[in-house]
Amino acid sequence: MAGHSKWANIQHRKGRQDAKRGQIWTKVIREITVAARGSSDPASNSRLRLALEKASAANVPKDTVNKAIQRGSGKLEGAHYEEIRYEGYGIGGAAVIVDTMTDNRTRTVAEVRHAFSKHGGNLGTDGSVAFQFRHCGHFLFAPGTSEEKVLEAALDAGAEDVISEEDGSIEVICAPADFEAVRQGLERTGLKPAIADVTMKALNEVHLHGGEAEQMRHLLDALEDLDDTQHVYTSATLDA
Repeated sequence: MAGHSKWANIQHRKGRQDAKRGQIWTKVIREITVAARGSSDPASNSRLRLALEKASAANVPKDTVNKAIQRGSGKLEGAHYEEIRYEGYGIGGAAVIVDTMTDNRTRTVAEVRHAFSKHGGNLGTDGSVAFQFRHCGHFLFAPGTSEEKVLEAALDAGAEDVISEEDGSIEVICAPADFEAVRQGLERTGLKPAIADVTMKALNEVHLHGGEAEQMRHLLDALEDLDDTQHVYTSATLDA
């Protein structure tokens, strides 16, 4: 199952996304703006707190971050973003969820539909694939990390599940509301996950090989490259 390495799949997508710094900044700034609608105080707004951590990791200037918070809280004028989720199918019937933030839903749906159809997928209806995913906090540790140490720290911090993958990587799953507590619990024991986020985790994976895997990569890349896309989730795992 080496070709289906969870670690390789997730690192590939993360690496590709990280390479597009300008696009990453845009996504993070939008996330901060929308998150700040609830409260401009990160101490009481976990979504904003997570967005600010992403901004720090991406080296977004503090002045840019502060302006995004002010726009979100209504202290500065700016575009009004809607959060819209699109669901569809990729290659081999793999499920795909595209979360967007947009100030023009007509433009966004047209672009999402075009990306699906151009690369062999199909845009579905609301609820067509969301049931195949679990909304959860997700932490991924690199192969070679002590399973015993992760298991003890994660469960003590309130995690719901710890999964050891065949490639040696370790996943920790928790309820979205417990994300911050679990993250702090892991860090207190010196454990630093390679990835930590609140995500949509596929309940069942579809393994794609060769040409199908390559076609699915093109579809996922096209969806992620759209200006209004914030996150793309899929049940597909691709040959490394």
